[in-house]
Amino acid sequence: MAFLVDDILLAPIKAIVWVAEKLEEAADEEMSDESRWHERLLELQIKYELEEISEEEFDREEERIMERLSSIRDSKE
Repeated sequence: MAFLVDDILLAPIKAIVWVAEKLEEAADEEMSDESRWHERLLELQIKYELEEISEEEFDREEERIMERLSSIRDSKE
């Protein structure tokens, strides 16, 4: 009987933990998806060509994206 009461009382907490774990998994998957980072690089190039960002901003962001892509490739090896 005590276990049933514990399960009922802890169910909302367990549900929140489960949702948090799923969100973390989705975030990790998105951050390690090379195609998403390639899209960001393309978007950055377009912004630069349309003169929406400066060359300094472009260089800084391009370096960050390239580091992330390199990190993703290293982790896959």
